[in-house]
Amino acid sequence: MQTTANQPRFAVVGHPNKGKSSIVAALAQNDAVEISSRSGTTTRAEAFTVSVADAQYDLIDTPGFQRPTKALAWLQANAATADLRRAAIQRFVDSEDCAAQFPDEVALLRPIIEGAAILYVVDGSRPYNPDYEAEMEILRWTGQPSMALINPIESEDYVEVWQQALGQFFKVVRLFNPLLADRLRRDEILEAFAIIAPQWRANIDRVRLAYSEQEQARLRDAAALLDTTLQALCHYRCLAAANSKQEAEAAQDSLSARYFDEVREVEEATHRRLKELFDYHHLDSQTEALPLDGDLFDTEKWIAWGLDRRQLSFAAGLAGAGTGAAIDAAMAGSSLFLGALSGGLLAGASTWLAANSIATFSLNNTPLGGYEARFGPSKNANFPYVIAGRFFALLDTLRNRTHAQRGTAVVPTIDLKTRLEALENAEKRRVSKYFASLSAQENPEEGMAILLPLIVTDTRV
Repeated sequence: MQTTANQPRFAVVGHPNKGKSSIVAALAQNDAVEISSRSGTTTRAEAFTVSVADAQYDLIDTPGFQRPTKALAWLQANAATADLRRAAIQRFVDSEDCAAQFPDEVALLRPIIEGAAILYVVDGSRPYNPDYEAEMEILRWTGQPSMALINPIESEDYVEVWQQALGQFFKVVRLFNPLLADRLRRDEILEAFAIIAPQWRANIDRVRLAYSEQEQARLRDAAALLDTTLQALCHYRCLAAANSKQEAEAAQDSLSARYFDEVREVEEATHRRLKELFDYHHLDSQTEALPLDGDLFDTEKWIAWGLDRRQLSFAAGLAGAGTGAAIDAAMAGSSLFLGALSGGLLAGASTWLAANSIATFSLNNTPLGGYEARFGPSKNANFPYVIAGRFFALLDTLRNRTHAQRGTAVVPTIDLKTRLEALENAEKRRVSKYFASLSAQENPEEGMAILLPLIVTDTRV
């Protein structure tokens, strides 16, 4: 995408192996940025255009300083006074001899001399060393707006010392851990951008607003994705035609195996799409295998992802209650899924608990003769809760992770009951009715709006 003259540009610079690429990845929300603990991973300046709706800014990942003391000596020999310093930087960047002698310094200074503001990165877990002053002095010679980021890679042991030193060279100094940065910290960094480069204030404000709108859009899209998945899986069935009853019955094992395999595939595709919604295109995640065997209510795996019998009974009562008054009376003095249940509510829930299996095998005569063997759909009350619980677990993992983190994301189980408890009473009723409709193979409307309060809730915050 082409960069306009007014588009904010920030070059991320510093000593090698101080987390520059991690900061670029976290701010750009781009898990394609190469990150390594090996010094010198970034060997050339690489620009990443961060586009959020119609708002944009550039982050430029640069090589680390390699010979700053000698580079500063060259500059000092070519600029006797302060008014000549920027011109000396320009000659340094344009010089073929300097490009051969100081390739990393030339590569990192080029985007700065071309107009990029400076984000200078240091490691707050390492002691301050006067040798860094050569780097900071070179950057000051450029005359470009600048700020410093202290990245506490292993600890914050030396953050205070770094703050004192950096404050003498940079107008703005911020502590920023790219592995822990949330959207509020990112917004703080964007505000600091506007402070050091006020000419870009309007553009940066548009980026900040676009980020906020993007977050809301992602949650709405996630709610729509979950609704589509739940409706598809709760209606899912596998069919096979047969000429005789014996042949149809013989298809049971193959149909059930196919059903379970295809249900897993649908869920995996949904989880891939969820990662893409949050701009994770290279992330491997590890979730405990979808438990598609055994009793949906009594096995530990199903309870971990879904609800137990008592909780489902109460959900059934909410979904089946005839009036708001009856529901309010049932909920008086009790929290959802934990309160004492009346005999009437338990009786109303009996149909929910009648079938423990995930899905069943059936035979049907066809109008033209022969038989149709069928496995599914699932009529089990816990099935949609389990699928939703696993979706929420991945969603929370993605929302609490930054694009600077590498390695497999281990998705923990969540307490679905706690998530449901966080809803308002009216929302609880709507959710219970929605899941009841799914189990009955109905097509509930407004699923996205019903699920959105559950999507917004983040139990890991």
